[in-house]
Amino acid sequence: MTNAEAYDRGFAHLSSHTVAPLLAVARDNLAPRLLDVGCGTGVVTAAALALGAEVTAVDADPVMLELTARRHPYATIRQATLPELPFDTGHFDAIAGNFVINHVPDTAAALAELHRVLRPGGTLALTWWKSDEMTATSVFTEAIAAAEIPYEPPPRPFTAHDTPQRFTELLTRAGFSDAAVDTVRWRHQVDLESWWTNIVQSGGARFGMIGCLPPETAARVRAHYLRLATPYAREGFPVCAYLARATR
Repeated sequence: MTNAEAYDRGFAHLSSHTVAPLLAVARDNLAPRLLDVGCGTGVVTAAALALGAEVTAVDADPVMLELTARRHPYATIRQATLPELPFDTGHFDAIAGNFVINHVPDTAAALAELHRVLRPGGTLALTWWKSDEMTATSVFTEAIAAAEIPYEPPPRPFTAHDTPQRFTELLTRAGFSDAAVDTVRWRHQVDLESWWTNIVQSGGARFGMIGCLPPETAARVRAHYLRLATPYAREGFPVCAYLARATR
């Protein structure tokens, strides 16, 4: 099993809950040329293709792109990293980014580039996590702390922009109009053992370190995870995300 496959069963499954509302604007406006930016393993690409869109999917990770290309041969696949996209100005009718804007190092520069490649009148839709309501992943952070493992989580440069008001202002400064942010909440129902396995095996900057721990130490973290996660086993982890919409 590759990291991309574990990611697909873990984080991609979690993020799939926001795909329908993310694509709603593009669907309503019948936008044929859609950019799936930060496509990961292709959950947005799959849904956009099903709507009849002409999809271009980009991601920084070649392993993710290989999996997406294998699954979706009718999409155009390109490796690219914000804030530099290899497309002409005004090329796309719509852009959808599912939990990618919270990972870019320079949010303002990324939004400027998305504004550039979107045609006038085109639509932008972006999601990011509400970090203090992300129980599905915070149980891992809490388990690491409970196991008394020295852990310095990676910095979150997006924190400076992660409220609806601050992000709306950033969109306006980037040249977008009609900016608005919705709140999306759901319960992420998942087998707790599978969730542990997929998140740890996905790797990544935040929780990949668990897989590098000595087996007895990792087992201690896992025991704390199960203790913390068990109250959510029946109804699922409460999760919250923001969804921003704007027009070029």
